[in-house]
Amino acid sequence: MLIIAGSITFDPSKTEEAKAAAKAVMAATRQEPGCIDYVFTIDLDDPATIRVFEAWESQEALDAHFATPHVAAFGEAVPALGISGMDMLKHEVASSGPVR
Repeated sequence: MLIIAGSITFDPSKTEEAKAAAKAVMAATRQEPGCIDYVFTIDLDDPATIRVFEAWESQEALDAHFATPHVAAFGEAVPALGISGMDMLKHEVASSGPVR
């Protein structure tokens, strides 16, 4: 399993546009084969930051995701959001289980 986690910081005056772009890509991505979870959320302490969490069954599923029209559309929307920072990391998970 792969986990993608990180943040995107944007112009705070573009919050509604950022939310709309995130909602569109989330809805389509959640229908993709191999997508376990895909969430963009506004940071409660910083409304100009979107927190990203993704879980994928495999690298192949993630690669296919990057080739979709909805990811291309999101990429086209991003420059208008005034992005000032992006920090994303991919984690390869060997095992997982309950916290306790």
